[in-house]
Amino acid sequence: MRFQHSPALRAAFPDLVAGVLVATGVTTELAVAPRVDRFTGQARARLATGPEAGFPEIRAWRRAFAATGLRPTQYRCAAEALLRRLRLDGELPRLHPLVDLCNAISVAYALPVAVLDTDRISGDLTVRHADGDEEYVTFGGGVERPDPGEVTYADEAGRAHARRWTNRQSGWSAVRAETSHVLIVAEGLHATAAEDVARLVDTLGAELTAVGAVPIARAVLTGSAPAFEVTEEPSAGPTSRPDSDAGRPGPDQAVSPGAR
Repeated sequence: MRFQHSPALRAAFPDLVAGVLVATGVTTELAVAPRVDRFTGQARARLATGPEAGFPEIRAWRRAFAATGLRPTQYRCAAEALLRRLRLDGELPRLHPLVDLCNAISVAYALPVAVLDTDRISGDLTVRHADGDEEYVTFGGGVERPDPGEVTYADEAGRAHARRWTNRQSGWSAVRAETSHVLIVAEGLHATAAEDVARLVDTLGAELTAVGAVPIARAVLTGSAPAFEVTEEPSAGPTSRPDSDAGRPGPDQAVSPGAR
């Protein structure tokens, strides 16, 4: 399976940077609570300096949503929605250990992070403008059709795995109790997205390794390296690197939210 953003989407958003990571060994027994608390604490510290709407990462997503015709205060990217919930409620929802960890890393970096069960994706997965006939399954089991031109994650079977880009993920490929193999995607549009997304992916790889999951390969995608081959074996090349790379940041080297 290949993951990529369409040429039209990259032309519309040339600053887009995506971090991707493939992992296996996912279970409901992953012990992530202390790590979730640590990353959530970093997000709380940053929120103490001002609301999420002022973060450059979030402002960039608001501009992108506005450019696609969405009202940014009506439809928020996943990271903004989580940060807002953390600010108002003081906690994040607990759903599944992997999802909880990714949500905590998402708020620490103020970047949307999607986690998809690769066994529920048919063929290549492309982030592109919808035709309008794709099928999107809600978490409640209902079926919707993305609006024509709406940005979605679409597979070769015509299934939409997201609504409004990073706003709402599909229940079809969401992590569930039996999930073992996942594709994790983080996207950024702000000025330092290349550096921040790379650090997020490295942090995520280290955290998954520490709790017993198995990161297989990862990559940072840009306009010059726009595609990633999703495999279950480590692969080397211009679009990915094996997770055995030495010298990557450890779990305690996550970016401090207050440093931006």
